[in-house]
Amino acid sequence: MARWFEVSKKFADGFSALLLGSMFVCFLLQIVFRYVLNWPVGWTVEYVRIAWLWGILFSYAFVVRDREVIRLDILYEALPPRARRWVDIVSHMFCALVLLYALPATWDYIDFMQRERTGYIRLSYGLLFSIYIPFSIAVSIRCVIVAWKSFRGISVYRNHADPDLEDYT
Repeated sequence: MARWFEVSKKFADGFSALLLGSMFVCFLLQIVFRYVLNWPVGWTVEYVRIAWLWGILFSYAFVVRDREVIRLDILYEALPPRARRWVDIVSHMFCALVLLYALPATWDYIDFMQRERTGYIRLSYGLLFSIYIPFSIAVSIRCVIVAWKSFRGISVYRNHADPDLEDYT
């Protein structure tokens, strides 16, 4: 099982890097087509938007770890450890429940958008938005895991490189 997670992580990292690299190449192509060849093309802009959407949602769901998430933690850090623990439990369970509750409506919307296509690439909007389903499921699972760890007294935001920082007390 550990080997499967390692391979999955490498695939996710590579896929995210591929999306980012292809966005950069399309950006350069757009500059060449528009300013060197005087031939503006729209597909590059459309592709960058699609790759950006997929890159953000895919990367947050499968690449970024909880400790790496940018948080506004000024108020959070001012709370006592026990209050931080309950904030983590309540906020993560709320997030998971909202994402899971919205899943059927999300599926209906994606199904509805199957018939529409993008302007240049002619990609189905259903396929384009389909990344949101695995994103919702993965983030919900991560939120439940964080809430469970918090319930058990383990902070996922603890910096393991700093031995002075403890889990919830």
